[in-house]
Amino acid sequence: MAEQESLEFGKADFVLMDTVSMPEFMNNLRLRFEKGRIYTFIGEVVVSVNPYKSLNIYGRDTIEQYKGRELYERPPHLFAIADAAYKAMKRRSKDTCIVISGESGAGKTEASKYIMQYIAAITNPSQRAEVERLNFSNTVVMSIELSSFPDRHRLMRKSYSFPLLQGGSEQLLRSLHLQKSLSSYNYIHVGAQLKCSINDAAEFKVVADAMKVIGFKPEEIQTAYKILATILHLGNLKFIVDGDTPLIENSKVVSVIAELLSTKTDMVEKALLYRTVATGRDVIDKQHTEQEASYGRDAFAKAIYERLFCWIVTRINDIIEVKNYDTTIHGKNTVIGVLDIYGFEIFDNNSFEQFCINYCNEKLQQLFIQLVLKQEQEEYQREGIPWKHIDYFNNQIIVDLVEQQHKGIIAILDDACMNVGKVTDEMFLEALNSKLGKHGHFSSRKVCASDKVLEFDRDFRIRHYAGDVVYSVIGFIDKNKDTLFQDFKRLMYNSSNPVLKNMWPEGKLSITEVTKRPLTAATLFKNSMIALVDNLASKEPYYVRCIKPNDKKSPQIFDDERCRHQVEYLGLLENVRVRRAGFAFRQTYEKFLHRYKMISEFTWPNHDLPSDKEAVKKLIEHCGFQDDVAYGKTKIFIRTPRTLFTLEELRAQMLVRIVLFLQKVWRGTLARMRYKRTRAALTIIRYYRRYKVKSYIREVARRFHGVKTMRDYGKHVKWPTPPKVLRHFEEALQAIFNRWRASQLIKSIPATDLPQVRAKVAAMEMLKGQRADLGLQRAWEGNYLASKPDTPQTSGTFVPVANELKRKDKYMNILFSCHVRKVNRFSKVEDRAIFVTDRHLYKMDPTKQYKVMKTIPLYNLTGLSVSNGKDQLVVFHTKDNKDLIVCLFSKQPTHESRIGELVGVLVNHFKSEKRHLQVNVTNPVQCSLHGKKCTVSVETRLNQPQPDFTKNRSGFVLSVPGN
Repeated sequence: MAEQESLEFGKADFVLMDTVSMPEFMNNLRLRFEKGRIYTFIGEVVVSVNPYKSLNIYGRDTIEQYKGRELYERPPHLFAIADAAYKAMKRRSKDTCIVISGESGAGKTEASKYIMQYIAAITNPSQRAEVERLNFSNTVVMSIELSSFPDRHRLMRKSYSFPLLQGGSEQLLRSLHLQKSLSSYNYIHVGAQLKCSINDAAEFKVVADAMKVIGFKPEEIQTAYKILATILHLGNLKFIVDGDTPLIENSKVVSVIAELLSTKTDMVEKALLYRTVATGRDVIDKQHTEQEASYGRDAFAKAIYERLFCWIVTRINDIIEVKNYDTTIHGKNTVIGVLDIYGFEIFDNNSFEQFCINYCNEKLQQLFIQLVLKQEQEEYQREGIPWKHIDYFNNQIIVDLVEQQHKGIIAILDDACMNVGKVTDEMFLEALNSKLGKHGHFSSRKVCASDKVLEFDRDFRIRHYAGDVVYSVIGFIDKNKDTLFQDFKRLMYNSSNPVLKNMWPEGKLSITEVTKRPLTAATLFKNSMIALVDNLASKEPYYVRCIKPNDKKSPQIFDDERCRHQVEYLGLLENVRVRRAGFAFRQTYEKFLHRYKMISEFTWPNHDLPSDKEAVKKLIEHCGFQDDVAYGKTKIFIRTPRTLFTLEELRAQMLVRIVLFLQKVWRGTLARMRYKRTRAALTIIRYYRRYKVKSYIREVARRFHGVKTMRDYGKHVKWPTPPKVLRHFEEALQAIFNRWRASQLIKSIPATDLPQVRAKVAAMEMLKGQRADLGLQRAWEGNYLASKPDTPQTSGTFVPVANELKRKDKYMNILFSCHVRKVNRFSKVEDRAIFVTDRHLYKMDPTKQYKVMKTIPLYNLTGLSVSNGKDQLVVFHTKDNKDLIVCLFSKQPTHESRIGELVGVLVNHFKSEKRHLQVNVTNPVQCSLHGKKCTVSVETRLNQPQPDFTKNRSGFVLSVPGN
């Protein structure tokens, strides 16, 4: 029972049809074709309908689905048959054969390609590398095609001419004297008009690459191309008669053929127009008639195609043959044969070719029915099931009609060909009438005068198993004779191309040495068929029946009448009847139980009964099907398909519940596994982190051991890289260390210098990175107005004023004092001095003995603004928006920077009082004079003697010296 295909696609096995009838068979075949299911089983036979389009069902994934599986486990497919044949060969050491039959265009060649592709893919070369070169293990795969009598179009399609013309390069075609137009060649112009889904250009590349990969030499590949080109050119040869002398009308073609065959032009022309005959000791050249020349040309084309085909098969088998094979080591040398054979043919005009083809199919149909029937009987006997007689058409009588010694049609035809004198086709038909007139499967117009379908002296009818076929005797005599004259064989043997020469070894015989009469074509064909049937009978057969759905090569059309005819002559309905034999399905107890045990509580998940047979009986009784089955020794037999379908439905319902249960259990298992892994990971992480933390702490302790005794208190010590978890800890630890180190350094500083240090630290915090020179390297004096170097003339007058202000305003400390240049809201620039105490900021006039011009309480000061250059611009911002704009300057030393000192002492003082002083570093500086917004920008000018303010539209410009 094919798995995973619902009934919407029809029945996957014709054996499971409710009734065995042609209408139900055709309905199921059509439904599956329309649903894209081109394969259907008949037991172990695959019925294949050509889809006329590419399907994505042959890739690596599909191969894996069928590898090692039983037939019933997967949907119908060529791979299922191929795997069954391979398993029979490998497991039971049996020679097997896959017979692929069907008419031209049914997809036989593609089927054989896919089967061999599968066998190559599943063979594992790694296990037997010492005994093989390709993926064929101890298997020799033989592809056989009975190509003795192909029609021209089939010959040229199968001989790779279409792909050569469509896919060959311009250079290659030029060397072969070919052109891409298919209609230019008589042998293929009819086939060229038919539409086909095959991509000939892609096919050419695939085959050319494959020949290189498998080991064909470049000269061998080129010779194959030349032979194909020769066949095309032979088809274009035209013969005319000048009096009694035959001539070739287009003699240039002869030169081309001679060049391709590596021989002389005159020898080719002679072989086509004359036949060398030996009469005793004399040798004469006998001229052909126009008809004889045409027959000879066609026979030559077919012969060189046949030799090319056989040479390619032999060459491939030589390449892939296992070297140094030892049966004691590698086991029995078994074979898989792949037989690709054309199917039964009934045309409007049926001649000698159709007669041979249909005889071949009669022979194979007889073998097929006998083998299937024999297999069924043997299986019933083994299992102890009573055998029910099956009525089927035994076509042995038709086979005897054709091949019986002295009495059959082939024997009568051979007698006619060997008679001395002029023997005609009509005489052959007369012999048939006299010897076979009373045969139940033979008739002609003379035997049955009322049958007007048959023509007098032309037609005879054979009642084949596939239907009645009317044959025309015209050409039977000529086609049966060996029209491939010895002249052609000698011509090919004398070729300078070694590959061609080796294909025709019998050409080395001279005309006087060839004395034995060659066998006729019909006898050769009969002998090959008898040998083939004997060969197949010794092997375990598997079958692929190919059906052509329509003559238009359309993937959408299913021609019922056309398909019904093929079903009839392929004997498929007969096959279904034989296969069922009263029971639609059978399976071993073990496999049946494995598939259906979940249906019954007595067998799920495992039974405790004495045997699998007892467990199957219990399961069947539980479902109520005991009256529709029979129990063999190792297998259960189910009579009607409905029982099997019911079992499948019950199984599908239970599978849903089982899958849900398994999912639940598996999800729980996965969750527990994830939990355990997570817990283990967390434990490892915890211990690892602890280890890393301890390692880091130990390393820090080691590096900073004795840091108190170090001269720089550990400044030069490099900190180890911390683990990620301790990065914030490291920052905190470094901060603690830096504070400790700072405390150690501060302890060494005199108490009198601490205020200045704190001021410098405050200045650095506010201005570092924003101004270049903060004056940190010098001592900060603070009260520069009392310093004689800075104010030598007026320092004596400032001190009393400062003392008076101390008495009056009660300040405790002088923070800063310096000369400045200021500008007011009236754009008046004047030299002044500022005096900053811990309570007030005083603006003084040094020219009037430091008279206080303005007093600003420090609590009214909101911030400072300085520029980012080297200038000394300072803006004191006040709460009443009456900002003080000044530029500090020193007289000794000149241009000393005091901005950093001013900012530092003020910020440090405000910090000591737990107040914040805002310090802005910008250019231009924003300020407010009596509520009016303005800006002060700084510009550097060359040859500027000293800083000076000037008015502009937005405020003021402080010009400072640039040198």
